[in-house]
Amino acid sequence: MIVVDTSVWIDFFAGRDTPQVAYLLDRLDLGDEEVALTDLVLTEILQGLRTDHEVQRVDARMSVFEVLRLGDLSDFRRAAALYRAARRRGVTIRRTSDCLIAAVCVREQVPLLHADNDFDHLARVTELSVVAAGQAH
Repeated sequence: MIVVDTSVWIDFFAGRDTPQVAYLLDRLDLGDEEVALTDLVLTEILQGLRTDHEVQRVDARMSVFEVLRLGDLSDFRRAAALYRAARRRGVTIRRTSDCLIAAVCVREQVPLLHADNDFDHLARVTELSVVAAGQAH
């Protein structure tokens, strides 16, 4: 199983041909159980849509995937620890939501497919596992 970040879903729904979208399409061919998302990813996807019709269409498509949820306060503490670990190594993660998504992936020991450099930075200095650019093609 992999978790797919908002950055990849945006490209997927826009029909962009990226290595990450190609990797996602390969995983979808294996079956929807190979792909998961987090509650924050679902929120980010839905909040970016413009019409109720788009929301209904995309929400229906996303409903087949497992949604990994932020749990108790340990997830929030883990997100803060990930942020601090990056800062100690001279990297500032731009969005708290990225740390929260990463915290769920770390807790569940599931790699993240993304198109956001902040996750690569986190993976270099924390236990976050990401799908490497070379794998996503």
